[in-house]
Amino acid sequence: MSAPQLDDLDRQLIEVLARDARVSNRKIAGELGVTEGTVRGRIKRLQQEGLISFTAITSFGMAASTRMAFIGVQAEVSEVRDVARRISELDAVNAVMITMGRFNILAICLFDSLDSLLEVASDQILALPGVHHVETSIAVKTVKYNARVVRITEIDAGADEGD
Repeated sequence: MSAPQLDDLDRQLIEVLARDARVSNRKIAGELGVTEGTVRGRIKRLQQEGLISFTAITSFGMAASTRMAFIGVQAEVSEVRDVARRISELDAVNAVMITMGRFNILAICLFDSLDSLLEVASDQILALPGVHHVETSIAVKTVKYNARVVRITEIDAGADEGD
């Protein structure tokens, strides 16, 4: 898959929406010096191409489980992608990343009891074929959490997409 073709207007539009996704098309058009129809069309195209989406970001207070854990997984190198996919299918897991370093997979989950965390880490993830080691870290105090951390601004054309 090739990198999406974004021009300066697309980038400016995305930046405005990133600051406030509830801003009106009319206000965006005025700020960027284009017509409201242009803004509407660009937003529609960016959504259809899967480059932007609009959603409400909820706080931890909305979650049934408010304790966060990071599960580092050492998996057989040849099976990393398959193991990551299997971990991502677990209901209790909220995010899965293939990483470099001590672990080659990192899973993030919210949990309500140590027993439920043990179930996910030991009984489900460690039991997967190709998994050698699982190490769990529990967040005991959140000093800073920026829900916009997932905001992605540009695709590196040289990177292997999906990794």
